[in-house]
Amino acid sequence: MDFDISRKKINVFKIGKQYCFKAYFSDREIFKELSEYYNKKRYRFECGTAGERNKIIKYLWKAGFDTNLIENISEYSVKLDRFKKYADILKNSIEQTEIDSDRIFLMKDMFSVEQAIGQGAEKYTDLWIE
Repeated sequence: MDFDISRKKINVFKIGKQYCFKAYFSDREIFKELSEYYNKKRYRFECGTAGERNKIIKYLWKAGFDTNLIENISEYSVKLDRFKKYADILKNSIEQTEIDSDRIFLMKDMFSVEQAIGQGAEKYTDLWIE
């Protein structure tokens, strides 16, 4: 699979024993094809095995998307005081939790990280997902 700058990019995160990603597909057929992996409660796609991950990645590539497997989440993690507004940050996150007085978010891409920082979040580099 070649990496092409004109193709849309999707980060696939390894979170614990799952592979997860968040993406909006304007083509309903793509969503339909991947719907068995969609977690409605978390607004993300997820699977539990490398085989399923590879199947999804192959399908996405054929549908015009490049994927990037992220195992080190620290570059994509931000924190925000839990008493600040966070709805805009939450919609672009893959995972979130509260630690002490902070909300910690795993953002879906670097653009979302930069947006979150622009909204008052800070980079978070401690290990919070295993």
